[in-house]
Amino acid sequence: MVEERYQLAKERIAQIEKEERVAEPFGSYFRQAADWILQLDEWKRLWESGKQDELSLEDWEEWNQRLYGELLPEQYGSSYANPAFAVSQLGHAYGQPLCFLYSEIRGGISYAVEKKTEYLDILLELFLEIYHLFEGEEPSVTHVKDCIYWYASDYCDVFAADYVKQQVDPAEDFLTKFVQQSDLQDLRYLYQAGEYVGANERESARYLSGLPEEEIRRIAKAFVEGYVRGFVNTGKDLSKKDAVNIRYTLGFERIIKKAIEEFEKRGLKPVIYRGGVSVLTRPGGRRLGFVGGMPNGQYEYDHKNDQGLFLDGRFLERKLEVIQNAYESVKKQAGNMAGPACMETFGEKPFEPRQKEEAIRLTKKQENLAREMAAKQGEIVNRYIKGEERSYTIVAYPVWEIGTAYEEIFREIVRINTLDAGVYTEVQQKLIDRLDQGTSVRITGRGKNETDLTVRLHELTAPDKETIFENCVADVNIPAGEVFTSPVLEGTSGLLHVTKVYLNGLLYRDLKLWFQDGMVTDYSCGNFETEEENRRYVFENILHRHPSLPMGEFAIGTNTTAYAVSRKYGIEGKLPILIAEKMGPHFAVGDTCYTWSEEIPVFNPDGKEIIARDNAISLKRKEDPAKAYFQCHTDITIPYGELGDIVVTGKEGSVCLIRNGEFVLEGTEFLNEPLKSTYK
Repeated sequence: MVEERYQLAKERIAQIEKEERVAEPFGSYFRQAADWILQLDEWKRLWESGKQDELSLEDWEEWNQRLYGELLPEQYGSSYANPAFAVSQLGHAYGQPLCFLYSEIRGGISYAVEKKTEYLDILLELFLEIYHLFEGEEPSVTHVKDCIYWYASDYCDVFAADYVKQQVDPAEDFLTKFVQQSDLQDLRYLYQAGEYVGANERESARYLSGLPEEEIRRIAKAFVEGYVRGFVNTGKDLSKKDAVNIRYTLGFERIIKKAIEEFEKRGLKPVIYRGGVSVLTRPGGRRLGFVGGMPNGQYEYDHKNDQGLFLDGRFLERKLEVIQNAYESVKKQAGNMAGPACMETFGEKPFEPRQKEEAIRLTKKQENLAREMAAKQGEIVNRYIKGEERSYTIVAYPVWEIGTAYEEIFREIVRINTLDAGVYTEVQQKLIDRLDQGTSVRITGRGKNETDLTVRLHELTAPDKETIFENCVADVNIPAGEVFTSPVLEGTSGLLHVTKVYLNGLLYRDLKLWFQDGMVTDYSCGNFETEEENRRYVFENILHRHPSLPMGEFAIGTNTTAYAVSRKYGIEGKLPILIAEKMGPHFAVGDTCYTWSEEIPVFNPDGKEIIARDNAISLKRKEDPAKAYFQCHTDITIPYGELGDIVVTGKEGSVCLIRNGEFVLEGTEFLNEPLKSTYK
């Protein structure tokens, strides 16, 4: 029945190219969109034929260009997927919803690969419904948007509900089989995931294919052992779980295949789900899960607010009901989920987006609804995948675009990710012992860095049994190299400034955040010409549209080796926060590191319990979790080269831990050795 409906829709769309029922400029839009849909159908038939193995590498590259070429920067300017072009051709009122429609249909690329004909039929019928509105007289914009609204509402229980199952059920194994059954020495396999394949994906896979088996196993084993240590160090019972969610980027299958083997030795089955390709599965434009290459960061940025076409209170309640019912239907699988193991990549050219007036924006009311939805979804997830029972790990490796010394850099990152945790445990304990005697810490910048920030610390009542800072060494966050705490908000005030930082794929220049009693009170950056644009950029992408956020974490990074490597190869601006946060003090805005698991005792290697797991905001969970959590945690690091002093003050006076970017506390001076190579 579904296939029959799909064929009828496809045949009707094939007629559009020859019709003149729709007046210009809309006729051109629908003919071009129809042509793309027919290419999509050809792609679908390729997968149904079972003849994929007969295609040459050149054939696959041609398909890659046909499916993704119009999104590449050199072609994006004349694509209806670009809101600026769509609005210029169709007008603002119609350009936005029709641009959304064009983008939403592009999700069909992966649906065809996974043979989800029902999904494809839904998209084609939506396209025809809107096309028929334009036959004859020009329709009202309200009618066009109504079609999109009811698409989102009616099919939420298909797309969003299925997506929940894909995130927890090992039986949803399309991508697991892709990893395990592909010939990873034959680069044609990359194109059979249904994602964009660029130079980063090709060259990463090519490089990994040439590494010795033992080296691949060592990298995978470090990844898995870090995950296991996360459970051990937090006193959580991994034996109660039987599944792990593996998130990674296309091109790293050889490592992931070995990681799956290592996880299975520990009784954990893999769950690998695709990053959302529909507005119903990726609100906010976030790419979580298995992802391919990104043909154009601007395209992703342009569509991050697409839910603004339909987000209202009624839709919020509808989606939350769907999510709740979906989790209830897979509650056994959700209860067995141990948490995510993430292998991230870095090295792409830093991306500075354009703020387009033509792109969809959320209204103030919708911003509130989006925050409410995120908070309530977080509560639902935590009921079924309990925070006190789950853990995670994250590690990152470079891609080809990082520079001509890619292979050298990759080897250096492997070295950094496998540094001796015992050495860092010992030296970081010296920092913690001194910090535990303090009531506050003052952090200042030097040179052009204007940071002057005081962080208030929790008070210890039993210092022989308790500690304020966690001694973090290569478990949940690889590599080793930081001590961190949840600050006391009252009394935590001042300016945090970084001259240049790369956060969640976006570049910030002269980023400034002002804090008063632990809360962000003002913010700015220097990316755009107007202060309004700069503030909106920070508001949307760091504050995630919250009026304010607390300082959820204060940490001191100790991985001077990573800093020296970054300076040697000139890659400071390309490092992920996972490594960058270990290269100086960092401050997280948003939730604490102990979100949803504050009640679980956590101990350092010396046996002392870490008591700084809460702040005044997170304590509100006892009355209303929606007021306690923000569903975000963004780390911002001051690199050693911009750092002035870090001074801890206590009842008996002040002690300097770092002076002019160098460690001066007795027993930590050897950390300065790698820094010497960075001095001019």
